[in-house]
Amino acid sequence: MQLTGTLQQRATRLVFFAAGLGMAAWAPLVPYAKSRLGLDEATLGILLLCLGAGSLCAMPFTGMLAARFGCRKVIVCAGLLLTAILPGLALAATPLQLGLVLLVFGAAMGTFDVAINIQAVIIEKANGGAMMSGFHALFSVGGFAGAACMALLLWLGLTPAWSCVVVMLLLCGVLGAAQGHLLPTASSSGEKTPLFVMPHGAVIFIGLLCFIVFLAEGAILDWSALFLTTTRGVEETKGGLGYAAFAIAMTVGRFTGDKVVSRFGGKRVLTFGGLCAAAGFFLAVLAPHASLAMLGFVLIGLGAANIVPILFTAAGSQHAMPASLAVAAITTIGYAGILAGPAVIGFVAHATSLNIAFAMLGAALLLVAASARLVAPAKQVS
Repeated sequence: MQLTGTLQQRATRLVFFAAGLGMAAWAPLVPYAKSRLGLDEATLGILLLCLGAGSLCAMPFTGMLAARFGCRKVIVCAGLLLTAILPGLALAATPLQLGLVLLVFGAAMGTFDVAINIQAVIIEKANGGAMMSGFHALFSVGGFAGAACMALLLWLGLTPAWSCVVVMLLLCGVLGAAQGHLLPTASSSGEKTPLFVMPHGAVIFIGLLCFIVFLAEGAILDWSALFLTTTRGVEETKGGLGYAAFAIAMTVGRFTGDKVVSRFGGKRVLTFGGLCAAAGFFLAVLAPHASLAMLGFVLIGLGAANIVPILFTAAGSQHAMPASLAVAAITTIGYAGILAGPAVIGFVAHATSLNIAFAMLGAALLLVAASARLVAPAKQVS
């Protein structure tokens, strides 16, 4: 099989789009689930942890599954499970049922996410040039599409269950278009991969850098609106503009990221990306006006856009452990940052202030920038 072929690259982009589409489709259903089951905020928060718990439990095993059965089988099976479980999010009749559905949904999503990144690492390495940012950009586009599609269907009057059926059909169509050109193995050279290796060395270090970046992204998702409304006097109806500015900037950054990395090299992009994201947090904290704080969120999005793709590339290039297992390990460690983000920021903000919590994130991103020479290649040749 020609790993550098256009069809394999297109299939990889399609499954990244599918991952974003499937994950984002749940967000508009949250208010309906809360209302249908009569949940209070505390109970809903506990149930939402089930989604993250499912992902964290499944992610470490995905590298083993991909090594044994190949990327194609794991991606297709996880994608079909994700698709099949989607209506359960709208049909669960009790909090226990919803928790179980979210647990399975999270496990399928986590498995799918790790497997597509393993495929992306193989494709990029075989191609010999930077491609990871473009793959991750399609995840962002899928996220926009999934949330918008579900919101539109609900606005048109479809029930949550029927809206899920429509999204199911879309996901099946995307998976069907991609599956024929997904990779049958989890190795670009066909070498035998052990089924388990304890994460160590460079893999743990890369994972911790991912943890910091995902922690920052999770903080923007969960706390940017409150930051703007409570510290910068923004109206509650406009509080979401901060995250919107961040998300748009990140998507734009990822679409241009492959060319930027090819021209300047992963080391420079990771360094300046970390500095840019750190500067964004510091600007948001120090800005006297909401408009400058918004600019800070744009800088965070642009700076962070290509850090995680570069770190995934580094995971595929290190020699401490097989690439498929390394990707699974750093995804698990990094994803823990998204889950820990709300609690960590909340704890720090309660003990000090939200300004200090954001400033600490800026300082952590300076560490990411300083670590660039240890994990990123100077330049990739396209």
